[in-house]
Amino acid sequence: MTATAVRRVRAYGGQFLLLAVLTLVVMLLISGVPRLVNRFTEQGLRGQLASELAARRDMSYTTGFMNLPATSVASTNQARLPVLESQLPAQLRGLVDERWYSAETSPGRVTGPDLAARYLKVDLGFRVVPGVRDAAALIEGGWPNETYIPGRPTEVALDVDVARKLNLRRGSVLRLRWSDAPRRPRYPAGTSFDLVVVGLFRPHDPTDGMWDGLPQLLQVTDPDTRSPFVAIGVTGPAALDKLVAAGWPVQFGWRYRLGVDQIDVRYLDQVIGGLDEAQRGVPAGLTLTTGVDGALRAFAAQVNAARTLLAVIGSGVLATLAGLIGMAAMLAVRRRRSEFALLRARGGAATAGATRTLAESLLVVPAAAVFGWWLGTLFPGAPDPVASYGVVVTVVVTLALPVATLAVPVDGAARRDLARMRPSARRLTVEVSLVLLAVLGVVLLRRRGLILGKVDPLLVSVPVLFAVAAAVLALRVYPWPLLVVSRLAARMRGSVAFLGTARAGRSAVAAPLVVVVLAIGTAVFCAVVAGGVGASRDRAAEVAVPADAVIRGGPFAPEKERFAPDTVDAVGGLPGVRAVTAVLAESEQQLAADEFGTDLRAGQAAVLLVDGPGLAAVTEESQANLPVPAVLGSAQAGPGPLPAIVSPAVAADLARVGVGRSAFVLVQGERYEFRVAGTVDNFPMLPANDGRFVILPWQALPQRNTTPVPTGLLVAGDGLDPKALRKVGDEGQRRFQHSGAVKGPDRPIGTLVETRAGVRRGLGEGGANGILGFGFLGGAAGGIAFGLLAIAFTVLAGARARGQVLSRLRTLGLSRRQWRGLLLVELTPLVAVSVLTGAVVGAVLPLLLNPVLGLSAFTGGTPVRVAFEPGLVAAVVALGAIALGFAIVVEALNNRRLRLGEVLRLGEEN
Repeated sequence: MTATAVRRVRAYGGQFLLLAVLTLVVMLLISGVPRLVNRFTEQGLRGQLASELAARRDMSYTTGFMNLPATSVASTNQARLPVLESQLPAQLRGLVDERWYSAETSPGRVTGPDLAARYLKVDLGFRVVPGVRDAAALIEGGWPNETYIPGRPTEVALDVDVARKLNLRRGSVLRLRWSDAPRRPRYPAGTSFDLVVVGLFRPHDPTDGMWDGLPQLLQVTDPDTRSPFVAIGVTGPAALDKLVAAGWPVQFGWRYRLGVDQIDVRYLDQVIGGLDEAQRGVPAGLTLTTGVDGALRAFAAQVNAARTLLAVIGSGVLATLAGLIGMAAMLAVRRRRSEFALLRARGGAATAGATRTLAESLLVVPAAAVFGWWLGTLFPGAPDPVASYGVVVTVVVTLALPVATLAVPVDGAARRDLARMRPSARRLTVEVSLVLLAVLGVVLLRRRGLILGKVDPLLVSVPVLFAVAAAVLALRVYPWPLLVVSRLAARMRGSVAFLGTARAGRSAVAAPLVVVVLAIGTAVFCAVVAGGVGASRDRAAEVAVPADAVIRGGPFAPEKERFAPDTVDAVGGLPGVRAVTAVLAESEQQLAADEFGTDLRAGQAAVLLVDGPGLAAVTEESQANLPVPAVLGSAQAGPGPLPAIVSPAVAADLARVGVGRSAFVLVQGERYEFRVAGTVDNFPMLPANDGRFVILPWQALPQRNTTPVPTGLLVAGDGLDPKALRKVGDEGQRRFQHSGAVKGPDRPIGTLVETRAGVRRGLGEGGANGILGFGFLGGAAGGIAFGLLAIAFTVLAGARARGQVLSRLRTLGLSRRQWRGLLLVELTPLVAVSVLTGAVVGAVLPLLLNPVLGLSAFTGGTPVRVAFEPGLVAAVVALGAIALGFAIVVEALNNRRLRLGEVLRLGEEN
């Protein structure tokens, strides 16, 4: 029996090779794609964590400053470092890569000759960090003594850069006194300690986590001009114990850093759950601070959205492959129909053909499945537990050929080229049920939503059901226009158009049409969603930077980060700059009822001043899609309140408190009267989650004693140099701080320059964008390739019947040119309706599924809007032309292989 099956496999080698290749592809996708997804996820997570400060991966337990009567606290509390780590949730213990302990005092005021020489006010704290001597190199002097020596000053070592900024050196003598800080020690007032700087050090690696405690050992904190500098020095345990015994407040910290390479992306949700558990189970008296949970949650949101989208794409690709396998099986059985008919005629049972093909499939399919699975294991990335799916797929594909043998009747007498305009009640019931099921699935999916990241059976089935329903509707409509065209062609001269449309209308295209619609729909779906995500990222970049570049001293809210007014002209003189305008932003300003500041009890709001004409010019020059409200551009200086654009929340609050004609708001010390001239939901240069703001036209401000100073500048131009913009911005900050009628604090913090292209690039790179790009590219390429393959199957399924007709017509005088025209007319409707229906499905599915896919995680929170793209029509037309050319080539090659004369003599229809 086995030898006979082997001979039949050899005889029909092409058909079984096709079935084996399809099986291999399916198993390759099941085994390899999860590995690739895990690989892209791992790379994205590593890049996400590496792009942020290493301290964001820290879990820090701190005690807060407290007074302790005991001594030797520095060494005794260090023993809790492994204890607290052992109490971490199991999901986190194995992820800890580094750990540190520190004990430090609250900063106290220090004085000394070297500080007085520069009129410096300094608060100095003391920290004990085990291992600091191995992590730094001494530049001058030595390390503080580990033991206390009576009669000697308290010893401290400083970072060399910190000491230089504070004008301190080795041997500098200081005196520590109680400051006026809220946590005043209980030690008697007026008591002081003598200090001496015994050494200056420089860290071997400034990025080492040992130096990341707050405040940092390697930096001087400069809060503002009214506050002193704050620095931290390294001292010995004995010196710290001495201060604690004297009543100085002390704080202890135990810090654990999670390793980038330790987090397994397959268990990301468990890690986040462990962080939540750790925050709920903080030991008494301690505070847990961590920043890694925010980064992991943001990344997990992207991964979940990407996996949900991959589920939609994967369902379309796998359903297409299933249809291709079914078509290949049906094609193979129809080619062997005479064999099975002869088997029945010789007394074989009804299942004899199925038994024979099952034996043949067992020789081919399992081996191809194993080989495809093995190829998938060669893909990079961690595996997923999908072996059970592989077994199920292998069994289903193995049974495809036997089931097709049972489904295809062996009686070849009936004609199969007749299209029934009125389908049977059974078929009509099935088709109506499919359409209703697809509509119900869409409604349920939109109503109940999705759990992102989970493979929801409803989500997986809805796109497939929708495509099948669309194919069924197209199949019902397909013959009617061809019937009309055929009747018109019958009245015309020539037989090509009439014969071609008549045969096209009679073609049985149910199964092939469904497969082509699934494949093309998947490809178009990927293209449309990718275009929507890209357009939404463009909008998000325009909202963040509504010009080619923005210059600011930091976030727009702080009032102290300002530029001299002439900075606008300085930026305008740079090469490539075409337009520049100033903006002013302040946060959390209280709305008032009058110019005296009477509280309206209407809440606080952010205030943004923009020069309307200048903003319009910048957005036009930078081609930013930002419509400037007309009231901002047309406002002019004059009596009466300023016309303002406000958020709906502010407008509602003003109406609630019964404000009459106007209200007042404070801007850089001056109060301005405004009236509500319009509302907008959001506005560029304001945080996306800020629902309370007031926008005023700068050019319409009344004359006051002081002139508003910009906090940022919008720049439009070509080839802008961020370094040059930053340099001019720094100079503008310094001019504001040191010259002019208005002088600001002496604290240049350095300007921040952002470009719209850079923001757009940041949204499209990093995170889980690798998964998203892989899904779009794989889905589009796979959909097109499988769609062309389905069209080839469709052509091959009716190739022998068309060959018979063409052979007979050739004997009646049909020319070669007419034969090509007849082939083109017959195949064009089938290819056109398949591609067009698939394109409609692919364009409509994003509109139906977009609200539940969570794609805003990839656009900076900007909602993804999927809209019609004119380029899609050209792409679909080009795809249809390629598909039609491919179908004609397949038909021509098949006819050349079969030789039409032999087809006529054989008398086979399929």
